[in-house]
Amino acid sequence: MKRTRSETVTDAAGRLAPDELSLPQLGGRPNLRQEIAHTLRGAVITGQLRAGVLYSVPMLAEQFGVSATPVREAMLDLANEELVTIVRNKGFRVKELSDRDLDEITSLRALIEVPTVAEIARAINEPTRAAVEELRPLTKEVERLAETGDLIGYVEVDRRFHLSLLALAGNRHLIDVVGNLRARSRLYGLQELAERGELGRSAAEHEQIVDLVVAGDAPGAAALMRRHIGHVRGSWAGHHEP
Repeated sequence: MKRTRSETVTDAAGRLAPDELSLPQLGGRPNLRQEIAHTLRGAVITGQLRAGVLYSVPMLAEQFGVSATPVREAMLDLANEELVTIVRNKGFRVKELSDRDLDEITSLRALIEVPTVAEIARAINEPTRAAVEELRPLTKEVERLAETGDLIGYVEVDRRFHLSLLALAGNRHLIDVVGNLRARSRLYGLQELAERGELGRSAAEHEQIVDLVVAGDAPGAAALMRRHIGHVRGSWAGHHEP
């Protein structure tokens, strides 16, 4: 029987049963801590790790096919980002966010990212144009992941694209702030969009953003970025967009 998002299956200790998660096998890969943190972050954002459910390090380590140490370290990274709460000697819980929290996070992102991308387009020159063009492989990859329904991969490549683009403004603190805001988003509508084959339309906006920035079209880049961020509280969150 298919379970709804509101249903949870837990063991006697309140931990989510392993068959409820779909995490990649990562054993033997370099930079395990970082890769596991990226994967867990994506699982939080897409709702695969659910707010209020207790997750144990050994259970997640078994899912990843690794020892408990890199999972525990990655969990601490997410706790430092305030995405999860550590439950001593038991595991961690994903922090609950209200609709108001998510609306305010999205509003802050728009206030920061829209004018920043417009300024990058407005000040475009040959070195910057070349740097923006280097992001095209990421736009292709995010479209591929949308088509295959790899939501955790989609969220990670989407993050890399946006932060790499914003980095061209030369403000390290801006990248830190936006990275944290993005990690605190909740995109529970992605699964439905992917199942309906509609996620690709949103994914295609990444290459359109590149085109507008390369062309030096600041108003166009700003307008598209505003619409793109709007998906965070629209279709990507499972809400209807006008």
